[in-house]
Amino acid sequence: MKCTNKKRLICLTVIMTILAFVITGCPQNQPPEIPPESTFKMDFSTFSNSNSQNPASEGDAQTDVTSTKLNWLCAYTNVLVWSGVLTVTLVIPVAAFHESFNHVPVQQEDGTWVWPYNFTVWGVLYSAELHAKTDAGGDTTWKMYVSKEGGYTDFLWFSGVSNFALTEGTWTLNHDPNDSTPFIGVEWHRDLSAGTADIKYTNIIPGGSENGGHIFYGITTEPPYDAFYNIYNKGKDNYTDIEWNTTTLEGHVKDLRVFLDNDWHCWNSDREDIICPE
Repeated sequence: MKCTNKKRLICLTVIMTILAFVITGCPQNQPPEIPPESTFKMDFSTFSNSNSQNPASEGDAQTDVTSTKLNWLCAYTNVLVWSGVLTVTLVIPVAAFHESFNHVPVQQEDGTWVWPYNFTVWGVLYSAELHAKTDAGGDTTWKMYVSKEGGYTDFLWFSGVSNFALTEGTWTLNHDPNDSTPFIGVEWHRDLSAGTADIKYTNIIPGGSENGGHIFYGITTEPPYDAFYNIYNKGKDNYTDIEWNTTTLEGHVKDLRVFLDNDWHCWNSDREDIICPE
């Protein structure tokens, strides 16, 4: 459109009208993008797979492992505890979220979107509905309702909010259908251009002895270590800091309760204890 001086006001009005339609009209006919699975499920494989064998399966080599690989073993054990608890506790909501990417949403009369589908866990049939509502600012509120065949119906297992660019958001998981108490709070960030991301699980059980305990995982671009875990044990009031290189598998750990100091304790690519480099 070519605007002369005399028609500039009219042109401006037309352009603003078109922009208003594009900005406010079009998104209503397109479902919001579901945040990636990495924003909901913490990746424990990047650390646990950094070893060639599980210490518990090394048989006669167990004594050697515990005597020469204490630093790595301290880090591994702390991560393993969280991994085990979360893998079992969150198996159903994680499976429900994972399955949502395989289905097409249906727009509701009020403009919101619903992803309806079935999924199976350990041979048991479940149905799920993932609800999404996007506000004028572009933020989307998510709610996951899960039903179990022959059991509960429409249990709100988790909810969350993500921004339009899917660079940050939160999730709140409730405990289970027998106890709807808030259980875990999740915060996540990601920067696609920089290749960085992080996700934090925090115990939010009201009045719980471990309320405030957390595990924080991230991928960075900082040398020499490009991944980290920060673990806080609320009951013991103790922090475990872990950093490692996802390529060389070298790393270090800091844990006052275990090592009785605030120093880093290092391991090499074979998980063997070494003196930390200057």
